[in-house]
Amino acid sequence: MTHILDILEEKRGPPLFSFEYFPPKTDKGVLNLFKRAWRMQKQNPLFMDITWGAGGSTSDLTMKLASNMTKLLGCQVNMHLTCTNIKAETVAQALEDAKANGINNILALRGDPPEGQEKWAATEGGYECALDLIKVIKEKHGDTFGISTAGYPEGHPNAIKKVEDVSKLTASETSRLVYVNGEAWVCHDADYEKELVYLKKKVDAGAGLIVTQLFYDADVFLTFVYRCRAMGIMVPILPGIMPIASRGGFTRMIGFCKTRIPLDVQSKLDAAPDDEAFAKVGHEIVLGICKKVWASGAVPALHFYTLNKDKDVFALMKDLGIEVVDAEAAFPEEKEQIYQKLTELFPVPETTA
Repeated sequence: MTHILDILEEKRGPPLFSFEYFPPKTDKGVLNLFKRAWRMQKQNPLFMDITWGAGGSTSDLTMKLASNMTKLLGCQVNMHLTCTNIKAETVAQALEDAKANGINNILALRGDPPEGQEKWAATEGGYECALDLIKVIKEKHGDTFGISTAGYPEGHPNAIKKVEDVSKLTASETSRLVYVNGEAWVCHDADYEKELVYLKKKVDAGAGLIVTQLFYDADVFLTFVYRCRAMGIMVPILPGIMPIASRGGFTRMIGFCKTRIPLDVQSKLDAAPDDEAFAKVGHEIVLGICKKVWASGAVPALHFYTLNKDKDVFALMKDLGIEVVDAEAAFPEEKEQIYQKLTELFPVPETTA
C-alpha cells in the first residue's frame, strides 16, 4: 500500500501537484472525464482526488471512478468520504470497497447537507463530524489508509458570520474579511481559534495531510499555515488552487464558499471588458498566488481543483515551469487501447431524435 505521505517524502523538484475531480452527471461526462484523467495522469501527479456527493449522492459513481482510475489508469487516488446523512454501515462498506479496490488514501470529511437541505444533521447511528470519521478509520483499519482532512484558511463557511460594523473588527479579522453580494462576513477570532483547535484534534486522531479550501489571498493562506504550526499542527498542508476561468463560475463559487477576494484582485477582475480578458486576468492572478505560496517554502505541493477540465490547469503548470506532456501524441498506442477500454466500461447510450 502507498500513502500520499510516502510519495511526498520521495519526490522533489519543481512544484509538485495533485488534481481533483467531481463525478459527472451524464454517461458522456463520465467517459470524457476518464479520457481527460488518462491525459492528466501522464503528467505524473502526486494523486488524484474524487469527490463524494452530499449525503452520499454520488457514492456508487465515486467508487467506480476511483476504482477504475486506480486499476485501469494506474492513478494514486485519494477518495473523498463524507459522513453527512450516511449510515455507519454505509461508511463501513465504502471503506471495505476502497480497500478491496486498491484505494489507499481517504480524504475524510463531514460533507455538505444534501441538496435542498440548508442545515446539516447527523443520521441516527451515523457520525457527527470528520473527527468521528477519522477515528473510526483508524480504529477499524489501522494504517491501511493514508488519511487526509480539510483545512479552511479563512475559517469554515459555517463559521463565517455577517458583520454589522466592520470598524469593530480586529486586524486579523479584517485580513480575513469577505464580501458576499455587498455584505461583509468574517470568521471572528474566537471562532477561528476553535477551528484550529478542531483541526489539531483531527490531526492528532490520525489525519496526516491537510488539503485546504480554495482561496485567492496568498497572505491569508500563509498566515493559516503559520497559525497551524504555532498550534503544533506539523503535517503537510496542500493549498487548494482553483483556476479563474469564467466570471459566472467564479462568482458562484466564491459566493457559495464565502471566499475572500482582496480589493486589488477584485478591481482587476472587474476591469476585464470581456470573457477572454477576464480569463487572462484570472490566470495571472492565480499564477501569482501559486508562485507566492510555493516560493514561501511552506507547502510541499499544489492541489488543483480542476472542475473536470485540463486546459486552465495545464496553462498554470506550464507557467510554473512544470513540463506538460501531450499524452495523446506521446502515447498514441496506449491512447487507443485506453480509450477503447473506457468506451466499453462507460458506454454512452445512443440518443434518438
